[in-house]
Amino acid sequence: MTPSRDISRLIEIMAALRTPVTGCPWDLEQTFATIAPYTLEEAYEVADAIAKGDLVELREELGDLLLQVVYHARMAEEEDQFDFGDVVEAITKKLIRRHPHVFGDEDGNKPELVKGIWERIKAEERAEKRQARAALGIEEQSNGFLDDVPTAFPALQEADKLQRRASRVGFDWNDARLVLEKIREETHELDEELSTTTPDKDRITDELGDTLFALANLARHLEIDPEEALRRTNRKFRNRFAAIEKTAMDQETTLEAMSLEEMEAAWQAAKHKPQP
Repeated sequence: MTPSRDISRLIEIMAALRTPVTGCPWDLEQTFATIAPYTLEEAYEVADAIAKGDLVELREELGDLLLQVVYHARMAEEEDQFDFGDVVEAITKKLIRRHPHVFGDEDGNKPELVKGIWERIKAEERAEKRQARAALGIEEQSNGFLDDVPTAFPALQEADKLQRRASRVGFDWNDARLVLEKIREETHELDEELSTTTPDKDRITDELGDTLFALANLARHLEIDPEEALRRTNRKFRNRFAAIEKTAMDQETTLEAMSLEEMEAAWQAAKHKPQP
């Protein structure tokens, strides 16, 4: 079997890998649940390639992510649920439906009009999904206002999405400084729990979670992506820790042999060094 630019070849390869007896033993063992973590991982690797500005890597990572879509579609086809063509049809239908200002007659030449169109259409889509599940005998677990915020999101992103959704119905602070006060309240409660004679791990976990949730809320009020803010700090940490490693090399020693004071000095030197 030869490589090809045609999507059908990728679908054929996936089918061959999943063919009993002659296929790949590892691929044959996989299920939606076991493949899901790889799907998330590939999405993060796409984001990482974009952050690095590496278009060669991005091409490869997009292929890996596309494989995940083909993989899930193949497993669904084996269960007579849907196939790759159904996936393509679903997304093209959604794009056309959600852009009547492009493919239809609605006026959507302003961002606020587009947002209104999207909200109305997504509500219609949710209703259709409920009807489709009912037709298949799939019982709806609930129909809560927050139910379509995926629980598989990274926790920080899920917190941001939950808060944005609740804000639509007015459940929100009206001033970022009030959120900052809430953060102080949460850190105080965390400090109190840590100060007890026998700190309770579960209570500490709850208080720390409350603090992180409040921090995500503050980021939203400041119109800052909390994921990006933390990624920036992660990059700073990487760079400054690399400076500690370089100091160790320059001094012909190792990180393990350095004292905390020596590492802190190298950290502070890197912190105050102008960034390129």
